Amino acid sequence: MKLKQIGSNMTELDMGFAQVFFSYETPVAARLTDGSLVRTATKYSVTTTKHINKWLDGCDALTVPQDRIDCLLTSTSECDSDYSEVA
Repeated sequence: MKLKQIGSNMTELDMGFAQVFFSYETPVAARLTDGSLVRTATKYSVTTTKHINKWLDGCDALTVPQDRIDCLLTSTSECDSDYSEVA
């Protein structure tokens, strides 16, 4: 596991199987093993939205429920691997 500060209140945690992006202390986006990107459907502050957009750097990302991103930080056996987009 590697923790990398990438900006003011922006951190990336490389867990080996996924890179999880944090805005302040909240995990809000991730790059999965297959290279796909996901972002939270939860609406946080304007600043957090800017952080997410900066980290995604213009790339398309599936919008998923917050619990899907939170689950990356728990035992993988507890997580469903289906990352379906939120409408």
